[in-house]
Amino acid sequence: MTTFRRFNRYFTRRIGVLDDHYLGQNRPLGEARLLFEIGTGASLKDLRTRLGLDAGYLSRMVRALEAQGLVRVSVHPADSRLRLAELTAAGRDELAEQHRRADGLAEGLLSGLSEEQRGRLAEAVTVAERLLRLAGITVRAVDAGSADARACLAGFAAELDERFPEGYDTADLVPPARIAVFLVAYEEERAVGCGVLCAPDADTAEIRHLWVHPEARGLGLGRRVLTELERAAVERGHRVVRLDTHEVLKEAATLYRTSGYAEIPAYDEDAHASYWFEKPLPPSPPVPPPVPR
Repeated sequence: MTTFRRFNRYFTRRIGVLDDHYLGQNRPLGEARLLFEIGTGASLKDLRTRLGLDAGYLSRMVRALEAQGLVRVSVHPADSRLRLAELTAAGRDELAEQHRRADGLAEGLLSGLSEEQRGRLAEAVTVAERLLRLAGITVRAVDAGSADARACLAGFAAELDERFPEGYDTADLVPPARIAVFLVAYEEERAVGCGVLCAPDADTAEIRHLWVHPEARGLGLGRRVLTELERAAVERGHRVVRLDTHEVLKEAATLYRTSGYAEIPAYDEDAHASYWFEKPLPPSPPVPPPVPR
């Protein structure tokens, strides 16, 4: 924790975040970042979600940029309920200058490093970004019929239909009545993964439909959702968890094997299953006795 905070203080000072004239331009970092995020056009709703800003604060920044002739706001052509922010010609010119100055700043920061050291730094930054993204993702139980649950299952089914030689039909999804726990992973309130826990009997749990959105892969999110599903199974009192996978999904089989799952004989007649796995679960923690009053 101390190391992270120390790096944060050092880096924000080096890149000029504390200066009201970020990159030497006549605006603070917040407005400069907003110009970058608007780019070729974005709704104010998307900007609020993407930047995590209060609606009032975002509106004030947008109005300030409008007054400077850098941004124009109009009704979204596809949805009259949304307002769309776009850069004017002057805004595009300033953004181009921002990119030029940012490249110069980065080159200046790295100028004292060798090519090998630059490579090591780039690798370290990539790892840090991946881990910070993973740390910022939340995994929550949702209703199996919710919009986010349905969207995740649609993504899961569409991908398998493309990857499986025999295809995949949405009719093969687990019926909602069989679902005991439905977990959805959220990155900045956007659903980026899911997993389903079924309960065939009191001792056995089954994991189905473990899926991660392509934009969130490589973070370790699949393993995290798998762990959360196992935790849910433990909390429900199950003693063992099972799952199966298709031979095409080699990355899934690797995940299960490296997560403590052992291959077992077929336990179902799933037409898409090539391998079946099982893992014993630790006993659920005892419930503490009530505190006397």
